[in-house]
Amino acid sequence: MNYSNNSEIMDLTFKSIIDAMPCYIMVQNLDFNILFANHKLKSDFGDDIINHSCYSVLKGSSHQCNICPVRKTFKDKKVHISEETIHLSDETVIEMIAYSAPLFDAMGNVKACIKLLVNVGTIKNTHKELVTLGQSIALLSHDIKNILEGLQGGGYVVEEGIKDKDIQLSRRGWEIVKKNITEITRIAQNILYSAKERKPKKKTVSPVYVARQAGQLFAEKASSMGIQLLLQLNPKVPPVNFDPTGISRMLENLIWNSLQACQENTDKSKHMVYVRVDYYDNYHFMYEVEDNASGMDMKTHKNLFKEFFSSKGDSGTGLGLMVVERIVQNHQGKIEVLTKPGKGSLFRIIFKLDNKKLEF
Repeated sequence: MNYSNNSEIMDLTFKSIIDAMPCYIMVQNLDFNILFANHKLKSDFGDDIINHSCYSVLKGSSHQCNICPVRKTFKDKKVHISEETIHLSDETVIEMIAYSAPLFDAMGNVKACIKLLVNVGTIKNTHKELVTLGQSIALLSHDIKNILEGLQGGGYVVEEGIKDKDIQLSRRGWEIVKKNITEITRIAQNILYSAKERKPKKKTVSPVYVARQAGQLFAEKASSMGIQLLLQLNPKVPPVNFDPTGISRMLENLIWNSLQACQENTDKSKHMVYVRVDYYDNYHFMYEVEDNASGMDMKTHKNLFKEFFSSKGDSGTGLGLMVVERIVQNHQGKIEVLTKPGKGSLFRIIFKLDNKKLEF
């Protein structure tokens, strides 16, 4: 038997197994320089990473990490585990679990460390989505129950109108049904946006058109609440490439938020909500939704976009603004909130114009 050939086959087999692993595997020396890297690591960070430090390759840093499992392994000869974030060449940040284990020489000294990095970001995101979905449904169960009762009540009025051949009664019932359909649609869409990470489905659309559609959706509602809903839309803002469904959802949440704020503010006899589209600068355009309600205190302003935070007590879920922030982030935009107690609030959403350099 040719033991030499067997040894070569075994070496090739082990290398193939290591290269086939869907995780990062490397061997580091005492200076944290990479002596060996598997195929997955090289394909994501380049073939020239050998003899470069782990922290310069994975973090783009010139300094050692404060928490390093490899350092601990060299010190106590034990296996260590830690959570780390690494930075890919496209600036994507990934959450990882890092394992380090010692490699001994014949004298029992640690000559090198093997480090294995496993991506746990996807698992964490899935877990977070499930938790958020459960919390959303629990928080909204009371609202959904009220809406369903409203639908049943409206349906009953429609049936009675049909039975008595009373068109006016049927119309009143249908208005109740339409109102509750709008409410349950808004809630369902917010649950979907908040509970699951969604990739924007972009196409070229006029920002003015989207804002006008959102404003028209709430025109009748604002009028019934005694609030003036004013659209100030600059027609010169050109079409851009974004997700019109997401941007509509963002505007609808902001408009509804302002309408509710005005409704709850009884100190003023006249309330107004402005919806604007205009240039922000030569590189960006902006959406603005402004109201003259009671404004926000410092605590509310600070916690505005936290999950499930609401200043409305039991009548609020905190989903609306959480969805707004997620949509803005998915479009690489920026949110500015200007508010003053007793005066009102302004939400400004800034997006880049197509073919323009993004500069914030």
